[in-house]
Amino acid sequence: MRRVRLLVGLLTLLGAGCAAPAASADSALSLGSTAAVPAVAGPASAGPGPAVAPVSETAPARVATIKSIRTTDSTKGVITVVGMLTPAPAAGTRVPLHQWLPAQKRWQEIAHGYSTGTGVTITTVQPGSIRSYRIAVGAQAPYAAAISPVISFKHYVWRGFFKKGLVASGGVGQPQLNVVPPKEGPRRAEADLLANKGGYVWGDVGTTGCRYSRNWLGNITDGTVRVSLHNGTKALTSLRMKQETEGWINQDITGVTRLRLQVADIQSGYGPYVSIDSLLLCTN
Repeated sequence: MRRVRLLVGLLTLLGAGCAAPAASADSALSLGSTAAVPAVAGPASAGPGPAVAPVSETAPARVATIKSIRTTDSTKGVITVVGMLTPAPAAGTRVPLHQWLPAQKRWQEIAHGYSTGTGVTITTVQPGSIRSYRIAVGAQAPYAAAISPVISFKHYVWRGFFKKGLVASGGVGQPQLNVVPPKEGPRRAEADLLANKGGYVWGDVGTTGCRYSRNWLGNITDGTVRVSLHNGTKALTSLRMKQETEGWINQDITGVTRLRLQVADIQSGYGPYVSIDSLLLCTN
């Protein structure tokens, strides 16, 4: 009888243990969850390999800016560009200067400089022009490459008065305007103007894109002459020169598209005779 009771008790305990099994990990996942999934902020494991960055993280940006651009030597045509790069790249980073070429519709590197801290200075020699410029810096971890906003710049350079040739010439009293040949005067700035007694001589050049005219004059006749600059046929300024003297006649010519240089006799024995060395400050 005791053996029967003991057996019944044991069966009862075993039945109670099988009625409520513990839930497994798989069964718990199948139930779903509203708990937030934490962002991964570091390595996925302790093993080798790079750290896993958060999906929302982006590479920090470097900013490139042209702080100033100017003509620093209008005779040689030197342009100086000062740029800023923030944050500062590695010291001595190569920074190119690009110029937009309208005809080819593309950017071209025309010069470069090397960074010092956040700054960079770039110089280049260019003919007179109106062009667009930008600077750029390559990628340096963790920063991506950067390009500055575009800046348009008018670059004025001195060029010979006759570099683009005469538009017209004339006068009274067998006028002569003799430009020094290119082999002897490659700047195309030198000429002799002369006429008979009581006469005058003039020459016109196109000056679109120019803003200033500078002229050295040497009167080598035996009397007094007048040298003048004209906007077309309207006089702008003039200089009276005595026998065998030198002088200058300079003039702002902004907006003038056709400039005339004229030499006229006032009182001489054999007519006006003036040698000139004339320059124009232009973007072309």
